[in-house]
Amino acid sequence: MSKKLKIVTIGGGSSYTPELVEGIINRYEQIPVSELWLVDVEEGREKLETVGALAKRMVKKAGVPMEVHLSYNRREALKDADFVTTQLRVGQLAARALDERIPLKHGVIGQETNGAGGLFKALRTIPVILDICNEVEELCPNAWILNFTNPAGMVTEAALRYSNIKRFIGLCNIPIGMEMGIAKLLNVDHSRVRIDFAGLNHMVFGVEVYLDGVSVKEQVLEMIMDPANASFAKNIDAEEWAPEFLKAINVIPCSYHHYYYKTSEMLERALKDFESNETRAEVVQKIEASLFEKYKDEALDVKPPELEERGGAYYSDAACRLISSIYNDTRDIQPLNTVNKGAISGLQYDSAVEVSCVITKDGPVPLTMGELPVPIRGLIQTIKSFEQTAIEAAVEGNREKAILALTINPLVANDKLAVAIVDEMLEAHKQYLPKFFK
Repeated sequence: MSKKLKIVTIGGGSSYTPELVEGIINRYEQIPVSELWLVDVEEGREKLETVGALAKRMVKKAGVPMEVHLSYNRREALKDADFVTTQLRVGQLAARALDERIPLKHGVIGQETNGAGGLFKALRTIPVILDICNEVEELCPNAWILNFTNPAGMVTEAALRYSNIKRFIGLCNIPIGMEMGIAKLLNVDHSRVRIDFAGLNHMVFGVEVYLDGVSVKEQVLEMIMDPANASFAKNIDAEEWAPEFLKAINVIPCSYHHYYYKTSEMLERALKDFESNETRAEVVQKIEASLFEKYKDEALDVKPPELEERGGAYYSDAACRLISSIYNDTRDIQPLNTVNKGAISGLQYDSAVEVSCVITKDGPVPLTMGELPVPIRGLIQTIKSFEQTAIEAAVEGNREKAILALTINPLVANDKLAVAIVDEMLEAHKQYLPKFFK
């Protein structure tokens, strides 16, 4: 195919952007991108200028004919785009720190995409994403929106339910990290491993694992029972799983399941971090500060390896292989957040799920997974109820629904605690929640 592509990245000043640039460069023969537009808000000008300069140096070193544009005007950038990637953070890392610290004051886990933290990131983010969808509908209606913004599952469902955009796909690096980790355990190339994923974003399970098309799930479960292999796909600090638990559940959990199956241990660890001012948000702020100092080095013209500490490992692989698969109609299988369409029984047909899909020029086609195993079905349905109620709260600016959503979530003990946390967090994030303060 000879058509040149235009990609627009909203949140272009993110420390993750060099991952995306590297991915485009490495796959340039498959995805001939002639224009990459990096877009951000005025508050992020210094970061965008720094990242943009590094991106231009990377492109120059690689010798690919791609122009990198920096913009603070979404509408200008979106005109006639082919792909739009979203990686924004409303309120930046200071808001994430509040998402983590306020719940911990109440003795509840605060985390970017789970529990109260995930709820409030969704409340801030969903209205902005819906605005972007409206602009895409007007300015580049044939573009695909590929969303990395967390909480990716809720953002995807909100876009599919409350906008006219149907070309909206949520991506996460957790599934590809699990694939890579298992390939490493098996000492084989990643291309030989495939996992049937089913569940929700940051609530996804590997229900089957194949090596060269042959099931090796039992072998992999045995391997990750070994404490030395507990962090085979580490994205968060966590304890090893009890072998008895893994044998009984008989699926491969992701790292975020620690919040639900090891709540007391994760809370204890988070409270220690809270007391020492070392919550994950505060750690990431330090990593980002160090990264941006490196990015400013005019001699730097490649992605620095330290970026993986930020949590962005395999981001470019996930983003660019999806763009390539849609553009080239490859019909390979990838795990994505998309509309269920009956792939997972027991969840609504039009709800968003994270599931293995065949990728075509017309988008993802979810593989039929059928009924989820009984041990995981209830938790996934509970979290989906939390997500859908939270989305309604975000769209309506509805305090009562926000409280209900948090009460549904397993990480919060009761309704009165939910009221206290929601009210304190509403006030803390007031400037980013205009719908709640009309």
